[in-house]
Amino acid sequence: MDAVTNPLAGPGQQSAQRGDLRQTATESGDAKLRAIAEQLEASFLAEMLKHAGAGASRESFGGGAGEDQFGSFLRQAHAEEIAKAGGIGLAEHLFEALKERNDGIL
Repeated sequence: MDAVTNPLAGPGQQSAQRGDLRQTATESGDAKLRAIAEQLEASFLAEMLKHAGAGASRESFGGGAGEDQFGSFLRQAHAEEIAKAGGIGLAEHLFEALKERNDGIL
């Protein structure tokens, strides 16, 4: 309830409610920033796997014209799983940098 739906709410209660809303918004924003950081780490890892030759074996998908495209999907899936499992720690550093920058804007 807020002051509109509860006219008896005092200033302290209204302030607490605003604080709860800010906390929820901050937690939601942190979750979004963490997801973005994880996606960036996954993209970085996919490029590293590509240059390391992961999924480059000609026998991976039995040959054919679309093998290169499917190899990139496989590398991306591997990179996403590596990032979800904690990756190389890049996502955490990216998250902290994004959070610091985002907090400076707000």
